Amino acid sequence: MSKRVLIIGAGPAGLTAAYILGKAGQSVIVLEKNPQYVGGISRTETYKGYHFDIGGHRFFSKSSEVEDFWTEILGNEMLERKRSSKIYYNKKFFTYPLIAKEALPNLGLWESFLCVLSYVQIKIFPYENPTNFEEWVCNQFGKRLYRIFFKTYTEKVWGISCKEISADWAAQRIKGLSLSSAILNALFPAKNSNDKNAIIKTLIDSFRYPKYGPGQMWKVCAEKAKSFGAEIKMNAAVTKLNYEKNKWSAALSNGENEKDFDYVLSSAPIRELIPNIFPFFPEDAVVAARQLNHRDFLTVVFILKDRKKFTDNWIYIHDSQVKVGRIQNFKAWSPYMIPDESTTCYSMEYFCFEGDNLWNSSDADLISLAKKELMQIGLAREEDILDACVVRQQKAYPVYDKNYKDNIEIIKNTLKKYPGLYLIGRNGMHKYNNQDHSMMTAMLAAKNIIAGKELFDVWKVNQDAEYIESGERTDEGGRKIPNKI
Repeated sequence: MSKRVLIIGAGPAGLTAAYILGKAGQSVIVLEKNPQYVGGISRTETYKGYHFDIGGHRFFSKSSEVEDFWTEILGNEMLERKRSSKIYYNKKFFTYPLIAKEALPNLGLWESFLCVLSYVQIKIFPYENPTNFEEWVCNQFGKRLYRIFFKTYTEKVWGISCKEISADWAAQRIKGLSLSSAILNALFPAKNSNDKNAIIKTLIDSFRYPKYGPGQMWKVCAEKAKSFGAEIKMNAAVTKLNYEKNKWSAALSNGENEKDFDYVLSSAPIRELIPNIFPFFPEDAVVAARQLNHRDFLTVVFILKDRKKFTDNWIYIHDSQVKVGRIQNFKAWSPYMIPDESTTCYSMEYFCFEGDNLWNSSDADLISLAKKELMQIGLAREEDILDACVVRQQKAYPVYDKNYKDNIEIIKNTLKKYPGLYLIGRNGMHKYNNQDHSMMTAMLAAKNIIAGKELFDVWKVNQDAEYIESGERTDEGGRKIPNKI
């Protein structure tokens, strides 16, 4: 029996669900507040024929189901790309992942020795039960290397002290990485492995990427979802959700209403969604939702003559003398993104809070700042720069502060009283995850809807887009059975 499903947000999670549900014959409407682009933060924008991401988006997953989905949508339009990235520190560029013969001379033998000594010290006297980012990273790398390669960049990204960031974020984003594993990788680079579970995700050396950026994936996915009967409405922001007589309805910012849905899948930010659901969530859940914070993001995009000064995909800027946090080179991501091969396209990425001085700066001032910093780092000359534009992105990164986990638990417990409502995706679940995690939460929610029963708990998807079941399954001989979907 066909169900009516409302999906809020046409990002990776929302469009994955729309495609799967539409293909299964369900009735689907997707509401997207952006008037032009699908894909959410994974969209690709264009300026004078140049394509660029809102951040860079690698297509790599340990989940074969996600990889198969990407192939089903784009097929041969997916390129195989070699990963090339660097860290800019102390006016020098370090290849990342580290290469021993390069990193040691750049740091200096004495500094390298002190970093190893610091690592040995922390192994002898570690932080017991680390609760914040600083303690967790120091335990993995030592205090000296933490100050060199983590503190400046991380505080630039989040705008708060590393002591205020939950250890959960570090454990999620740099899972399996430590000084010892980084040194081993630097000395003995891993060969391509067929076992993706053995790969440390942050150290992958290749990935897939759509010819015209991630937006191509989600634009095609949207069109294919429509071919299965899904309806996608742009410029349609949801202002209110109502649950009455076992049905859901939504009020839109344009005054329209969508009614009689059996299910709602929302990738909207929790802090915006929860206070606008009727009947009202309990006060403690509304307060918890409003305490969930986000980091906002803006990018200054430059079109410039290609002098081959920057051939990497991206560079992390570990320098407190400049405000830029990361620089992307979209020609290195895909040459198809650049209409004139004598030129290239860089983006200077700045992390901020909506309403702060950086966010409120005029486009002209931001372009002037970014141009100055680009030249200061040594990646361009003023006469190379041909044009520029600015793109602002609200709520780019869910903040993992000390209280976020408790707030999420309050909300999760309350959701049980609202049948048919699923939170999916990065902002929908307040999880700083990659595309594959967002997609897997949508896949499991869609499977539940198609089956008409709760087969999966979407909150049990981990950062590697794997579903973690409760307990450990064994066969008749007592051997462990892998948890598969």
